[in-house]
Amino acid sequence: MWIVYAALSAFFAALTSILAKIGIENVNSNLATAIRTVVVLVLAWGIVFIAGKNQGIYSIGQKSWIFLILSGCATGLSWIFYYRALQLGEVSKVIAIDKFSLVIGIVLAFIILRENIDTKTIVGGALITIGTLVLIL
Repeated sequence: MWIVYAALSAFFAALTSILAKIGIENVNSNLATAIRTVVVLVLAWGIVFIAGKNQGIYSIGQKSWIFLILSGCATGLSWIFYYRALQLGEVSKVIAIDKFSLVIGIVLAFIILRENIDTKTIVGGALITIGTLVLIL
């Protein structure tokens, strides 16, 4: 089932880029990011309340709070830079560089989380790196 969710995530991430590029025309990129963030906030909390999972907030530990907040900060910064890049550049090139986060994530997972990296992962990461360079150069 996770593959279905991942595929839906990829589809909506791609759609996000197209819709954002159209929407940020003549709009400050930081303002556009703030508007997007409010929409995501309302949508996410709506899903939590509709699913009846809001009581779970009381059982979140301090470590989880810290890392969820840090993750939120990283997401916010990512969106701010992404929207500015979309405003200034071509969507196809911005997306290519943004999706290079996959390779960066693999490296960080190896360094920080001590996840195993096998030959397949190294080859795939190298191919993504080459593909990113081909698309942006």
